[in-house]
Amino acid sequence: MEKDRTKQQIILTDQRSLGYAEYGAPDGKPVFYFHGFPGSRLDWLLADADNSAAELNARIIAVDRPGYGLSDFKRGRKILDWPDDVIELADVLNIDYFAVMGFSGGGPYAASCAYKIPGRLMATAIACGMGPAEAPGIKEGTCWIFPGKPSLIRKLILILSSMGLRKNPDQFLARSKKALPEKEGLLLDQPEVAKAYIDMLREAFQSGIRGANQEASLYTRPWEFRLQDITTEIHLWHGELDLSVPISVGRYVADAIPNCHAIFLEDEAHISLPYNHIKEILSVLLI
Repeated sequence: MEKDRTKQQIILTDQRSLGYAEYGAPDGKPVFYFHGFPGSRLDWLLADADNSAAELNARIIAVDRPGYGLSDFKRGRKILDWPDDVIELADVLNIDYFAVMGFSGGGPYAASCAYKIPGRLMATAIACGMGPAEAPGIKEGTCWIFPGKPSLIRKLILILSSMGLRKNPDQFLARSKKALPEKEGLLLDQPEVAKAYIDMLREAFQSGIRGANQEASLYTRPWEFRLQDITTEIHLWHGELDLSVPISVGRYVADAIPNCHAIFLEDEAHISLPYNHIKEILSVLLI
């Protein structure tokens, strides 16, 4: 029987499980993918519905962060802890050098890898990435709905979101589309895209809301590193129509990183940007 590449785990040195999925070419060039917020390793299917990774000979390794999907919760974790988990997984998979890509809430985690483990990275990409709490306009984005709430209210919203995804996904999808730009609403009208969207969010809450609740608070705190201190090159994409993470955040991050090659797309929003430009992003990562 063929192995299910979307439900894999390793046990880390601290005895936590780390879940991951693989897509694309099994023997291709490795790219570690960091999902959005809240999200899971299944996010990749939203970006790469046509399996461009296989076409470009990319081996995508999409990893669940602690408390999401198949990954155990880690008490007291920080954003800057993430590169240690990535290195452990890379070592288990016998991968010496690799590229990283962070989408949305995964953006800070790609940046943390560029800061902490630049010697292991071949390339780094951030697509529609969240920025630090001081970034202008960040609290106006819909991604800030959870981080911006007091703890009790945030937990209640997360619980209701998780229940809605399980009990009435069609209604959840309809509400989501109302909060998105028209371009993204039309994208979610496609059955395969809608399924990928619901599946990745359901998986995010598979073991409860602790992972998302913890991460929401992490985004509001200092990251323990400065974007200005990243020494390696970063490739950044951000859409002018993004309502989840406003374009002002993307411009702030691009200006703060000394060696950042940024592309701002006037006709793209949050989900639509990776969906329409994944080949372009992968091509940069695979050079």
